[in-house]
Amino acid sequence: QVHLVESGGGWVQPGSSLRLSCDASGFTLDYYAIGWFRQAPGKEREGVACISSSDGRTYYADSVKGRLTISRDNAKNTVYLQMNSLKPEDTAVYYCAADLVYSGLYPEMYDYWGQGTQVTVSS
Repeated sequence: QVHLVESGGGWVQPGSSLRLSCDASGFTLDYYAIGWFRQAPGKEREGVACISSSDGRTYYADSVKGRLTISRDNAKNTVYLQMNSLKPEDTAVYYCAADLVYSGLYPEMYDYWGQGTQVTVSS
């Protein structure tokens, strides 16, 4: 059974950093593309970063480019999202998602989802 669990969220002040983890179980992460998405209250879910399975190709939303970095450690079956220079507008529930096909930042294309982790950026 495919299972994704996000962790690492919390409350931080603007300008701070967080690293989110997405731990996979029930399947081998090597073969899956992974996307990180976020959803703020009253807003639609948006993609922020994704990474391919084969060559580690990454793609970022313009709003986070230069501040967020996605990476994967297949040996640990884990994908990370390093978030630096956090802003209040980064406040949201962050989700990781997996799919066998590299699907960019389109949430409707991902088959498997975690339960999310809350990130709050506030002074």
